[in-house]
Amino acid sequence: MGLFTPDELENLPLSGFGRYKQQLSDNFSRWFPVNLLTLAGAGPLAAGIFYAIASSSVLLLFPCSVLGGAIFGPFLAGLYDAILRGLRDDPRPWWDNYKRAWTQNWKSSLLPGAAFGLCIGLYAFMGMLFWWASTPPGFGTVAAYLLGLVLLLCINSLFWPQLVLFQQSDRIRMKNALLFCVMYFWRVLSVGALQLAYIAAFVLFAPWTLLLLPILGMWYITFLAQFFLYGKLDEAFKITEQFAGRGE
Repeated sequence: MGLFTPDELENLPLSGFGRYKQQLSDNFSRWFPVNLLTLAGAGPLAAGIFYAIASSSVLLLFPCSVLGGAIFGPFLAGLYDAILRGLRDDPRPWWDNYKRAWTQNWKSSLLPGAAFGLCIGLYAFMGMLFWWASTPPGFGTVAAYLLGLVLLLCINSLFWPQLVLFQQSDRIRMKNALLFCVMYFWRVLSVGALQLAYIAAFVLFAPWTLLLLPILGMWYITFLAQFFLYGKLDEAFKITEQFAGRGE
């Protein structure tokens, strides 16, 4: 992208753990406020799911999850846009980029947000059914539940980057996500498992982990997932090449 000069060693592009540290150092101050906004956007979804579970009502779960997810969608798109701009070393102020992301993506993120919210609501409700059950669920049931959740997280990690990067239909985004999963199965599955472990840690050690939400919240695991996927995403979708041509 023309950001590095070969005769200045300290400006050479890094890889591996060096790149990871560089990203955190350069972008934490940008991602931290975006994380707070994303948590605020997730509030209605979390409150709706909690109320539906507390009421033991599937009828409440559906509208609360769909409406909360639709509200959350533009905020989630803003988070992915911020993370991907950091991975592309975008130098512009975070607030300017965030406003631009909202302008470009809020309409297209409503339906995917609603679908994602519904899936999260159903998985949360099923998890509580396991907890309430007088007989513990079998190993196969738990394995199928966890595998489905991992696959949902995998698809989510591939769908939203396309939404904020390219003008496509949701059908094309989903098709690309599934093909990418097949081509890089173990990498994508590992990223999904990593996200599941992160979520599980927050759930199992609540309420103490809630104190970490403003600091780590959603930005860190989103960054970590995209950090491991970005190289292959760039190869598949020519992200750097396309955005360098646009001057972004």
